[in-house]
Amino acid sequence: MEKVHRTAEIDSSARVADDVKVGAYSIISPGVKIGPGTVIGPHVLIEGGVEIGKNNKIHTGAVIGTPPQDWNYEESDIGVIIGDNNVFREYITINSSTGENRSTVVGNDNMIMAYCHIAHDCEIGEGNALANGASLAGHVIMGDNVVMGGLAPVHQFVRIGSYAMIGGLSRLNKDVPPFIRISGNPAQIIDINSIGLRRHDFSAETRKLLKRAFKIIFRSNNNTTQALEQIEDELPENEQLDKLVKFIRKSERGIHK
Repeated sequence: MEKVHRTAEIDSSARVADDVKVGAYSIISPGVKIGPGTVIGPHVLIEGGVEIGKNNKIHTGAVIGTPPQDWNYEESDIGVIIGDNNVFREYITINSSTGENRSTVVGNDNMIMAYCHIAHDCEIGEGNALANGASLAGHVIMGDNVVMGGLAPVHQFVRIGSYAMIGGLSRLNKDVPPFIRISGNPAQIIDINSIGLRRHDFSAETRKLLKRAFKIIFRSNNNTTQALEQIEDELPENEQLDKLVKFIRKSERGIHK
């Protein structure tokens, strides 16, 4: 089997590692960089300033680096940066950033399933799983190890904390704190993501503290400011608890309740 199919088009200025495999009718445009071990399926388009790391698998019909769906687009030298060991399934789309000094970023070890969309200027961390048809609007920031159900849309500028679990079809228009399970349309906080935390080896003590913090924030009569103050006053110091409090304090859009 030939490494680069005879019908594929790779621009002479593209920097593609020697062992990269490219399927039939795929197009790799000028300025693209692709690291070793990456496999590109048929009918894939990689366009513009895109840097892709090593050992990625890009399946049929994926489109990466095309201009954003934004009126204010200014062409960027590096519009999309992708890390290592990601899987991009059929017909996903990842748009370029909207201007200089910014990039749409996807980290390492992510599973982006069929028909997902990652819009301009998004920042996706590591170990995330986006199920079929999930759609991120511009400037969404996602932490690590998030599980996102199918067909879930996310409003622009929303932040999603690490280890959150999002139900399918859940419409997110506010920030989702880390360690939380959320579902519905409109989306509502359900509980701590206990199963996810156990799978990622969070200690029983940390899970217990996060559960207590959850009750203070979401199940008490306190407003958000009062709840955070109560957590800091009453609960012992804990790294993950501190991340939860800092995430909520930093929220500009407000958090789902």
